[in-house]
Amino acid sequence: MEEEVIPVLRVEDAAVAVVWYERLGFVQQWVHRFEPGFPAFVEVARGKVRMFLSEHEGDARPDTLVYLRVRDVDAVAAEFGARIEEAPWAREVELRDPDGNRVRVGTPKS
Repeated sequence: MEEEVIPVLRVEDAAVAVVWYERLGFVQQWVHRFEPGFPAFVEVARGKVRMFLSEHEGDARPDTLVYLRVRDVDAVAAEFGARIEEAPWAREVELRDPDGNRVRVGTPKS
Protein backbone atom coordinates (compact mmCIF):
# COMPACT_ATOMS: atom_id res chain seq x y z
CA MET A 1 0.00 0.00 0.00
CA GLU A 2 1.23 3.49 -0.91
CA GLU A 3 0.68 6.36 1.48
CA GLU A 4 -1.46 9.14 0.07
CA VAL A 5 -3.60 12.13 0.93
CA ILE A 6 -7.24 11.96 -0.20
CA PRO A 7 -9.27 15.19 -0.09
CA VAL A 8 -12.83 14.98 1.21
CA LEU A 9 -15.33 17.35 -0.40
CA ARG A 10 -18.77 18.09 1.05
CA VAL A 11 -21.55 17.55 -1.49
CA GLU A 12 -25.33 17.80 -1.20
CA ASP A 13 -26.11 15.07 -3.75
CA ALA A 14 -23.31 12.61 -4.42
CA ALA A 15 -24.91 11.28 -7.63
CA VAL A 16 -25.01 14.80 -9.12
CA ALA A 17 -21.44 15.46 -7.98
CA VAL A 18 -20.18 12.21 -9.54
CA VAL A 19 -21.61 13.20 -12.93
CA TRP A 20 -19.81 16.57 -12.69
CA TYR A 21 -16.48 14.96 -11.69
CA GLU A 22 -16.81 12.48 -14.55
CA ARG A 23 -16.41 15.49 -16.87
CA LEU A 24 -12.95 15.90 -15.27
CA GLY A 25 -12.11 12.28 -16.05
CA PHE A 26 -12.95 10.81 -12.63
CA VAL A 27 -14.74 7.47 -12.33
CA GLN A 28 -16.84 6.39 -9.37
CA GLN A 29 -15.13 3.55 -7.49
CA TRP A 30 -17.66 2.81 -4.74
CA VAL A 31 -20.49 4.22 -2.63
CA HIS A 32 -20.94 3.61 1.11
CA ARG A 33 -24.07 4.25 3.19
CA PHE A 34 -24.42 3.07 6.79
CA GLU A 35 -28.04 2.15 6.00
CA PRO A 36 -30.40 2.66 3.03
CA GLY A 37 -31.45 6.30 2.84
CA PHE A 38 -28.47 7.52 4.88
CA PRO A 39 -25.97 10.03 3.43
CA ALA A 40 -23.59 8.70 0.79
CA PHE A 41 -19.79 8.63 0.98
CA VAL A 42 -18.30 8.08 -2.49
CA GLU A 43 -14.83 7.57 -3.88
CA VAL A 44 -13.98 8.89 -7.35
CA ALA A 45 -10.65 8.32 -9.08
CA ARG A 46 -8.75 9.62 -12.07
CA GLY A 47 -5.81 7.26 -12.49
CA LYS A 48 -4.02 7.30 -9.13
CA VAL A 49 -5.72 10.54 -8.03
CA ARG A 50 -8.59 9.93 -5.61
CA MET A 51 -11.19 12.09 -3.89
CA PHE A 52 -13.97 11.35 -1.46
CA LEU A 53 -17.35 13.04 -1.94
CA SER A 54 -19.38 13.12 1.24
CA GLU A 55 -23.02 13.95 1.91
CA HIS A 56 -22.27 13.76 5.66
CA GLU A 57 -22.60 17.14 7.37
CA GLY A 58 -19.40 17.93 9.23
CA ASP A 59 -17.07 15.80 7.07
CA ALA A 60 -15.80 18.81 5.15
CA ARG A 61 -16.46 22.51 4.82
CA PRO A 62 -18.24 23.94 1.80
CA ASP A 63 -16.19 26.11 -0.59
CA THR A 64 -13.08 23.94 -0.27
CA LEU A 65 -10.24 24.38 -2.77
CA VAL A 66 -8.37 21.42 -4.29
CA TYR A 67 -5.67 21.59 -6.94
CA LEU A 68 -5.62 19.01 -9.74
CA ARG A 69 -2.44 18.85 -11.82
CA VAL A 70 -3.12 17.45 -15.32
CA ARG A 71 -1.20 16.93 -18.55
CA ASP A 72 -3.69 18.88 -20.70
CA VAL A 73 -5.49 21.81 -19.09
CA ASP A 74 -6.68 22.88 -22.55
CA ALA A 75 -8.94 19.81 -22.76
CA VAL A 76 -10.43 20.61 -19.33
CA ALA A 77 -10.97 24.25 -20.30
CA ALA A 78 -12.72 23.17 -23.50
CA GLU A 79 -14.99 20.70 -21.64
CA PHE A 80 -16.14 23.39 -19.20
CA GLY A 81 -15.95 26.44 -21.48
CA ALA A 82 -13.48 28.01 -19.05
CA ARG A 83 -10.77 30.56 -19.76
CA ILE A 84 -7.18 29.55 -19.06
CA GLU A 85 -5.17 31.84 -16.79
CA GLU A 86 -1.40 32.11 -17.08
CA ALA A 87 0.34 31.80 -13.69
CA PRO A 88 4.13 31.82 -13.30
CA TRP A 89 4.07 28.09 -12.39
CA ALA A 90 1.25 26.74 -14.61
CA ARG A 91 -1.59 27.33 -17.05
CA GLU A 92 -4.76 27.02 -14.97
CA VAL A 93 -8.54 27.11 -14.88
CA GLU A 94 -10.65 27.43 -11.76
CA LEU A 95 -13.93 25.55 -11.71
CA ARG A 96 -16.75 25.23 -9.18
CA ASP A 97 -18.55 21.95 -8.71
CA PRO A 98 -22.34 21.88 -8.19
CA ASP A 99 -21.81 22.40 -4.43
CA GLY A 100 -19.49 25.39 -4.74
CA ASN A 101 -16.23 23.55 -4.08
CA ARG A 102 -13.40 25.10 -6.07
CA VAL A 103 -11.28 22.84 -8.29
CA ARG A 104 -8.23 24.58 -9.70
CA VAL A 105 -6.84 22.57 -12.61
CA GLY A 106 -3.38 23.26 -13.97
CA THR A 107 -0.65 22.08 -16.30
CA PRO A 108 2.86 22.99 -15.08
CA LYS A 109 4.86 25.23 -17.40
CA SER A 110 8.04 23.17 -17.14
